[in-house]
Amino acid sequence: MITCPNCNHQNPEGALQCEACYTPLPALTTCPQCQAPIQSDASFCGQCGNDLRSSAAEQTQGLSAPDTEANASGVSNLKTNGSATNSPEPVTAAANSSPDQPSSESFSEFSQSIDFDESVDFGDFESSTDPTVGPTTGPATESATEQTVGSVAELTTEPATESATESASKVPLSAIPTAPMPSMPATRIQPVGAALKHVQTETSIAVPSQLSVVRIGKPNEHTQPNIDISGFPNSEIVSRVHANLLVEGDVYYLEDMGSSNGTYINGLPLPPGNRYRLNAGDRIAFGKGDKVSFIFEAAGY
Repeated sequence: MITCPNCNHQNPEGALQCEACYTPLPALTTCPQCQAPIQSDASFCGQCGNDLRSSAAEQTQGLSAPDTEANASGVSNLKTNGSATNSPEPVTAAANSSPDQPSSESFSEFSQSIDFDESVDFGDFESSTDPTVGPTTGPATESATEQTVGSVAELTTEPATESATESASKVPLSAIPTAPMPSMPATRIQPVGAALKHVQTETSIAVPSQLSVVRIGKPNEHTQPNIDISGFPNSEIVSRVHANLLVEGDVYYLEDMGSSNGTYINGLPLPPGNRYRLNAGDRIAFGKGDKVSFIFEAAGY
């Protein structure tokens, strides 16, 4: 069995990783004394108790001793050879030649086997490679001269074009006539005011944005509310002057005006005379029992 060094799980012989934690397992080796299978990183043999660390040190010393003796004998041989001969031996061509390079005899045989054509005149080749001979003139030289003249002409015309472009760019913008742009009215986004959405009938009532105080209740011969609740079911529990909405910019406050059945926000009663800052999604109930309820919808664009 192979013991996992991480979780001490017993794994079968030949396993490469632990079956429990998947940790790589150490390789197996044999004890040099009893030949029992042991782990390569073990310090002692589990069968005979042999100290594996001392055995490994002895093997290392045994391997290094022959190498040291061989090195010492090699150094002594070099010293003996150096004292016997002061000048190095001449290096022959055969010793320096590599196996891939052919010998001089084989090269001579190869050159003799090639038949050279003696009728070929090498005088033209020597005259063409002679550095003292001047350049020849012909169609190729004339075409090269024409290409050079054409490139020079292009170079002389490019600065003129660039100077014309620069002069045109230096013209002041005020001198260029421009057509008057038609005046377009600026687009304005009209803000959408806040609203109260009736929960029972899903009817939305817009809150007047031009008023700083919006009165909520039911009408009579003396008062007329800005938001009339009399048309909704169970409106008999709502007072004539029930509550006020105070508008300060984009902020809305709700205040109970001493109603008979009270005002509730998110299920909590609002004491009369106290202002509550409304947030989007607040549930407002006018009267007890949550019978006349509204959801406050904040202003948006």
